[in-house]
Amino acid sequence: MAFFHTLFGARDPGTAARQRRAAERNARVNASGTALLAAELLRSTHALVQLSEAEALTVVGYMQLRRHAEGEAIIRQGDSGGTGDDGYMALVVEGEVTVEAVSVSRTAPLTVNVLGPGSLMGEMSLIDGAARSATCTASTDVRCAVLNRESLEALIAEEPATAAKLLSAVAQRLSRRLRESDIKLQLYSQLVFSMQQEIDRLVPDLD
Repeated sequence: MAFFHTLFGARDPGTAARQRRAAERNARVNASGTALLAAELLRSTHALVQLSEAEALTVVGYMQLRRHAEGEAIIRQGDSGGTGDDGYMALVVEGEVTVEAVSVSRTAPLTVNVLGPGSLMGEMSLIDGAARSATCTASTDVRCAVLNRESLEALIAEEPATAAKLLSAVAQRLSRRLRESDIKLQLYSQLVFSMQQEIDRLVPDLD
């Protein structure tokens, strides 16, 4: 009897529950045209091209769809966990988003970027929970797919292989952005150096 129980006995209830939740998520995603579009956009060159179709569908199963009216702030610069921001990452599914930031030397916000469908925002705070570095405002009515930190933790616990691929893709994306920023800083430093040389040439030495 012990032999038959080993072969045909009840499954681990935890495994059965995870399989049931996975089936429910898959059914929900497949029944939603917006969710399927979100999975397709998540794999775009603007987002996380490293994900496979199956991995993107799995990730979208852990995301929530949100609507934002024109003029509504989706992310606010300076917000963090202490201000009610749970560090979510958002994928633009429909609409347009304006990214603005206020620097130390400016009082008015500076437009940094304009994002369209397939663009990601907020991935840094998803990873480290730190304050937002910019404000993202809906320029039109916007639909987003949002992955918050609680859902990310659930993804890690239930789908570790997919979670690892997601985090690796996000890390590569952030690394690429950092390298682009380094290049811009180098160009800015060269420009400042050239301007200083020109000033030194044009302005006579007062000593």
